[in-house]
Parts: sequence; C-alpha cells; structure tokens
Amino acid sequence: MKNNRTMKMILLLSLSLLTISACSTQGDNKANTPTSEPSSENNQTEAAPPDPFGKYPDTVTVTQVLGFNPPEDPRTPKGITPDQNAYFKDLKEMMNIDVKYKWTVPSSQFEQKFSLAMASGDLPDILELDPKNFEKLKKQDMLADLSDAYEQYASPILKKYMESDGGFAMKTYHSDGKQLAIPAFEDPFLSTQLLWIRKDWLSNLNLQAPTTIDELEKVAEAFVKNDPDKNSKNDTYGISLQKTLFFWGFDVRGLFNGFGAYPSIGDAQTAWLKNGEDKLIPGLIQPEVKTALSKLQSWYQNGILDKEFALKDENKAVEDLTSGKVGISYGEWWYPNWPLNLNIDNDPKAEWIAVQIPGLDGPAKSLVPKIRAGKVFAVNKKSKNPEAAIKMINFYIEMGNKQYLEKNKAENGYVYNWFNPRIYNPAQIETIYTEVNKALDAKQTEITLDDENFKNVADVFKASRDYLAGNTKDATKGVNWGQYYSRAAKDGGWGTTRKIKESGAFVNNEFYGLPTKTQVEKGAQLDKLMQESFTKIIMGASIDEFDNFVASWKSLGGDDITEEVNAWYSEQAKN
Repeated sequence: MKNNRTMKMILLLSLSLLTISACSTQGDNKANTPTSEPSSENNQTEAAPPDPFGKYPDTVTVTQVLGFNPPEDPRTPKGITPDQNAYFKDLKEMMNIDVKYKWTVPSSQFEQKFSLAMASGDLPDILELDPKNFEKLKKQDMLADLSDAYEQYASPILKKYMESDGGFAMKTYHSDGKQLAIPAFEDPFLSTQLLWIRKDWLSNLNLQAPTTIDELEKVAEAFVKNDPDKNSKNDTYGISLQKTLFFWGFDVRGLFNGFGAYPSIGDAQTAWLKNGEDKLIPGLIQPEVKTALSKLQSWYQNGILDKEFALKDENKAVEDLTSGKVGISYGEWWYPNWPLNLNIDNDPKAEWIAVQIPGLDGPAKSLVPKIRAGKVFAVNKKSKNPEAAIKMINFYIEMGNKQYLEKNKAENGYVYNWFNPRIYNPAQIETIYTEVNKALDAKQTEITLDDENFKNVADVFKASRDYLAGNTKDATKGVNWGQYYSRAAKDGGWGTTRKIKESGAFVNNEFYGLPTKTQVEKGAQLDKLMQESFTKIIMGASIDEFDNFVASWKSLGGDDITEEVNAWYSEQAKN
C-alpha cells in the first residue's frame, strides 16, 4: 500500500510538471483566451493570468460607429477617412483586433443617426454614449456586464486612472452588481468658460480686454463698426454664435454666466444650483436667464451677433473664426489647439488671448460640473468579445509612451480624436502644464518624464520651444502656438483656467447623477422647447416669451424632473 501511494504521488507530480511546462510554452498565444474552468482535485494548476496587452491568436473583429470632427492637427494627410486611421494598423499588429465601422457621420449628425440606430436595435459592439443614452440602453438591458473583463484585462494604468477619484465615477455606472460602462472622466475645470478675443484687433482700435458686460458690448460693437482688421471692408461681426445655444463649443454659456445665469453645462439640459433652503433649483428658468436673453436680443439687432446664426452649425461658426470674420468667442481652454490655430496660419497678424468671462460688475464666475464625464464607453450585450473594448483602452494609453513618439504623429495618419474607446489620464492637462513649465523654466532641451504621459508632454514641450523660438521647421506657427497657448502658457487656456480655479471664481452644477426617469422620457422635448423659445427671443420675439417658456417647461415635465433631482440630492449627494 505504501509503495502504491508513493507511485501515485510520483505520477501526480509528473503530470503537474508537464502541465506547468505546457502552460509556460503557450505564452502570449493563450493570454487572451477566457480564463479556464476551475481545475479538478487532481490538477491544481491555474491558467496564466490574462495579458492586458496580449495578442489574440485569431483576429477579433469589433464594430463601431463614429461621429467625427476634422482632424485637429493640420499636418494630417489630406483626404484621410476615419477607417484609415493609423492607430488601427498598430492595434491589429499589437492585439490582432480589427475595427469595422457600421457607419461614420460628421459629429453634428451623430445624435440623430444614433437615435435611429437605437430605435432599430442596429447597434455596434462598442458604444460611445452620453449619460442619457446610457440610461436608455441600461433600462432596455442592452449593455454587457464589463465586471470580469475590466478586472481581468484592465491595465494597471487604466485601473489607476479609474481609481484616481476614489472610484466615484466608476460607481456611477455600476448597477445591480454589474459594471456597465467605463467613464471617460476628466478634471471638471476643463469645462470652465473663458472669453477668447483678438488682441490684435483690440490694439488696432486702441481698446483694452473687457472685464464687464458693458465693456464687452463696446468692444464687440467696435469690432462690427470700426474695421478692426484694417482691410477697409465692412465684413466683421462681434461675437461668435452657432444655432445650438448650449453646446460643447462656439455657444454662449459664458455670456449667460456673466449675468449670474447658469442655464446649462453645455448639453441643453438644465444645470442645477443650490438655493438658500438646501434644495436644488433649475438654472434654466431663473430670472437672470431672461436678463441675458434680453441682452442677446439687443446684440442681434445691432449686428454684434451674426444675423444668420440660427442657420449655422458649429462647422460654419468655425469657418467664421478661421477666416477672420469674428473677433470674440466664448469657450473652453482648448480653442487655440483648434480652431484658432487655423486663423493664426491664415492671418500671420492674428493674435488671440484668453481672459476671465466679463460680468456685470467685473470678472464673473463660470459654471463648472462636479464631475466631467460627458461620455462613457459601453459594450453591446450581443458582443462576443466584451474584453476587446478594455484592451483597446489599454492600447490607446500605451501609445503615449516614449517608444512610440516618432511613429505616432499626425503626418503619419494618427488621428487621436477619431480613436475610440479613448480614456485619458484624468489629470493629464495638469501633468502637461506642470511638466512643460518645469522643463521650460529649467531651460531643458528634452523631457525626462518616462511614463504613459510622455508623448503628450513631449509634444507640447517641443511645440512650446519651437513657438517661443519662432521655429517653423517641423510645424506651422499656428500649430506650435496652439499646443503652447492651450496647454502650457501661463496666460493661456489652461493657465487662465487654473487661476480661476485657485481664486474660487466658479459655481458648481450640483447634479451629477444619471438622468432621471423624466429626463430620459421628456428631455428631448424640453431641449427642443428651450432651443426654439430662446432663439425666437434672440431674434426679436417679446422677452415675455421667456415667462411662457418657463410655464411650459414646468408643466411638460420640468416640475417632475425637479422633484426627482431633489430626491436624488437628499438621498445620495449628502451621503
């Protein structure tokens, strides 16, 4: 009996060693197959852990859709289309993932196209969603549970990013034990509204940058009437505006903020403000909004606003900025990177600066969200490889490392703003600002940082040095200025935003939960009501139409939304 037991032990040990040897020789080829079933009592060997960067043994095809803007870097090859993005070639080589688009459209057409896709159920594998569409698909049980995929395949860097806020954003998209999306959250102050203004036009007319609404009106009027570009033509207007009043850019959120009005964070839905009774009130229907609309109406009548703004989308607004037709625009920190850099290259005399938004009695407070996560990435429940989305996020983060610097360039066809799913370091902008200024102040010739932020920091550092030295060998003046003035200049986009943050010149949007039941059901109707009502007022309807709008907004679902938001506030925000 003893000898038999000994022989059995030797046999089991031999089998175990063979199993371990076989696992070790499989290497990366098996790193991405699903974790094996638990071993039996006679085989305690565990499968190799999944590799966040490993290559699938067989090509995995994932489908996507895309709403896109033009490449931000003018060095991008002309005529390139999203399916030709060079990132996809690297993705195929590194991970054996092949991306196929069901469709692509300009960003202005995406919402309508995606709504039709949701209605028909014709959805891709990987989904870029705003909170409202996330909530709709969640209720329809159309989203895959990413819990296991994230736990097994998320790279250490991705997990670090997602835990940088204590896991708060991830929890927002966790329901009934399931992780239904990965949020692309960022520093909330990236939403801060600034006033961008042509400094060369101010100098031509012997004017100073405005600090109050009255000063802004005088400057804007001068930009209309006094030939600010000195071309002897009556071909300029004052303030940029496109048809969507509250949007991601080229809108007038900042103008409303100057009146102490906080109607929206940029998505047409109302912002929510604290009142004196520890309740949240909808910023969209407050009296200050009416005052701001009255001012916009007078500016429209006086030609300070484009008479055709109601017909222009964001692309048309950009054309006016880049061609030198308008000298003032409200917007966030990134404008120099696009589209103001194009204006700089079109007109070598053009010079833009950023200032804190003007208010009634001096610089005003900008509206800032508690969480900035306008989009999340989810996976269709029908997808065969939900972990592919996590691996693609890992891939994008990995491409920021130093080893890819010379390869990953716009002129080689790499278009970052066409790649999804795309997750950033939530503190990326501050990392760039700090590291670039540290290197500039120390008169370094290269960046010594060595992590996944390297490419972003090194690109801005090179552009900054080239701009400050007047070197246009590798990029135009506009491209270099755009990178420098958006991210690194102490008086630029993020530099000015940091000062606003430090001085406390902001008001928070207090609601950061997922859309409520009535917001999902009635939000689109209320958005349309607001857009139509406000546009009519600006173009000359009685200002008292605002009161009719408020009554309609409340009766058509606004009161129900207010009740739901406050129920959320009392139950969760105070916990």
